Amino acid sequence: MTPPAHQHPALQVTRLSAGYPGVLALEDVELSVEPGHLCALLGANGSGKSTLFAALLGLRRPFAGAVSIFGQPPSKARRHNLVSYLPQLDAVDHSFPLTVGQLVMMGRHPHQGITRRVRAQDRRLVEDALEQVDLQHLGHRTVGELSGGQRRRAMLARSIAQQAPLMLLDEPFAGVDRTSEELIVSVLHTLRDAGTSLLVSTHHLDGVESLADDVVLLHRRVLASGRPEEVLTEEQLAQAFGAVLASNPEGSR
Repeated sequence: MTPPAHQHPALQVTRLSAGYPGVLALEDVELSVEPGHLCALLGANGSGKSTLFAALLGLRRPFAGAVSIFGQPPSKARRHNLVSYLPQLDAVDHSFPLTVGQLVMMGRHPHQGITRRVRAQDRRLVEDALEQVDLQHLGHRTVGELSGGQRRRAMLARSIAQQAPLMLLDEPFAGVDRTSEELIVSVLHTLRDAGTSLLVSTHHLDGVESLADDVVLLHRRVLASGRPEEVLTEEQLAQAFGAVLASNPEGSR
């Protein structure tokens, strides 16, 4: 997962405002993820994290501002396989007989062209991704047979197999057990150390300081950003998480 050979940030967001008809979910958001860094996007439920991810991927047109991924607009970055995405809730129909191996192979689709021809390299990378998330023994199981934590790890393996230099992960720790959480953190650190850039959203405060190189506190706006020890102060956390309690819960999502 070698980043493109230029000096652009992995992700640059400039004065981004976005939302829904009649709803301003994000206002003047500014953030940057440097190549090879793991940045935690921290905010309570309703702070606008998922809206931000939709805008970063070009799935929601912003009201104002700009997003660039290694210097490219989101649509072009996606075409060039510069970014992968782990959604907050996976879209797989658990009643459909899709195997774990087939799910992870979907991460190879950007490399296979319109024919979706599976090569030996694709199989090897899928096996490697499954091994990284400790699911190598479950490749022939259907996704519906997995536990919640195993399902999140399978979705992570799909993103790993894609080999994009920027990974966006929306609440990867939601609904997982402690063992899966620890394994996911270890995998994310391994990816970062290999040069991958990561933006990881979470509303869990525990472990953020050891998880991330940088932290962004979000509630509609960026309230603070920087090194964990600079951002995770009592005052700033109270501002970020207390703001949601005092606002209309339908005001952002």
